[in-house]
Amino acid sequence: MDFDKDNSTVSKTNNRKIGLLLIGIILIGANLRAPLTSVGSLISFIRDDLGISNAVAGTITTLPLLAFAFLSPFAAKIAGRLGIERTIFYSLIVLTLGISIRSLPTVSTLFAGTLLIGLAIAIGNVLLPGFIKMNFPLRIGLMTGIYAVSMNIFAALAAGLSFPISSINGFGWRGALGVWGLLAFITLVIWLPQIRHGKQRNVNSTVAPSVKTTAIWRSPLAWKITIFMGLQSLIFYTLMTWLPDILRVHGYSSGSAGWMLFLLQFSIIPVTFIMPIVAGWMKNQVALTGFTALLFFVGIAGLLYGNHVFIPLWAVMIGIACGSSFSLSMMFFTLRTTDFQQAAKMSGMAQSFGYLLAATGPVLFGGLHDLTDSWTMPLVMLLGASIILLVVGIGAGKDGVVEQ
Repeated sequence: MDFDKDNSTVSKTNNRKIGLLLIGIILIGANLRAPLTSVGSLISFIRDDLGISNAVAGTITTLPLLAFAFLSPFAAKIAGRLGIERTIFYSLIVLTLGISIRSLPTVSTLFAGTLLIGLAIAIGNVLLPGFIKMNFPLRIGLMTGIYAVSMNIFAALAAGLSFPISSINGFGWRGALGVWGLLAFITLVIWLPQIRHGKQRNVNSTVAPSVKTTAIWRSPLAWKITIFMGLQSLIFYTLMTWLPDILRVHGYSSGSAGWMLFLLQFSIIPVTFIMPIVAGWMKNQVALTGFTALLFFVGIAGLLYGNHVFIPLWAVMIGIACGSSFSLSMMFFTLRTTDFQQAAKMSGMAQSFGYLLAATGPVLFGGLHDLTDSWTMPLVMLLGASIILLVVGIGAGKDGVVEQ
């Protein structure tokens, strides 16, 4: 009887730990996009308040992407020294500070805080997929879907609520950006038990040898995955930044444009849960990448040439494409590699070079608008990106693994 009680106690303790870990993963996912998507519907107010150009305003989105690009290759090494749980914990502290600093009333603090936010999110971007693979090796697709859904639910809420929050007396755009620091702080508190009770993972023991790193950077398949990752991020972050301004040409108010951004984000949610599971079932993902690229092309073409009545349809199509392409990118890190070590290297490469590519999007898009005083050329640029996405997506979707 005592033995049964001991087993029951251990089982309950383990269940609590797993439950708390699951909540922590969900909350970390919630913080990976909300601080960034909250900017989109407020970009015109930030630009006008600070007296900056469209190209400079685009750097508010570009700075985090540059942080993703430059820090991603080192995230695993940092975790190797500190432990994964502790590294994520420190990144949440930096995220909370970054959101607070970004809301201070100067241009320099806006960009300094934005950079800190990017550095913090970069850690989560790289470590969370590997952390899931280590803790839930038999449920990778399901757990990837769960954290991606959380990420996109809060990304949608941030996009849709930022303008209404800014309209509250005394809040303004700074207050609307600052409220997301509360979410980061709550996550910090919930993650604290992982520092006390969780194993300190020695990532250095699971990092692949340098010869394998070199092999990945020389692999055509790895480059196709990387470019696929980069282009889908470029399209996503560019539209997160500029879609509300584009929609004003179609007669949308700031509030209505913000809710279209919310609709786009909301459309991502079910896809990010379903797509990893479907992709895991299939022998290859060529059809899925082709479908994704087609949705991007039609949705962006709709913004360029379509009637304003169908804007919600274009927003939904682009949202589905964003959710599908992001999920496929995450799945390629594991489906196209042989083990965790190689998956970590693939993730670091794709998120480093991929986000560096994506960082050019919002600035180039805004710069083209400044040059032409029109959204036509910027949107044509995104149409071109969707065509290239199709080509590399077909290659990345074929069955196979990165060569050792």
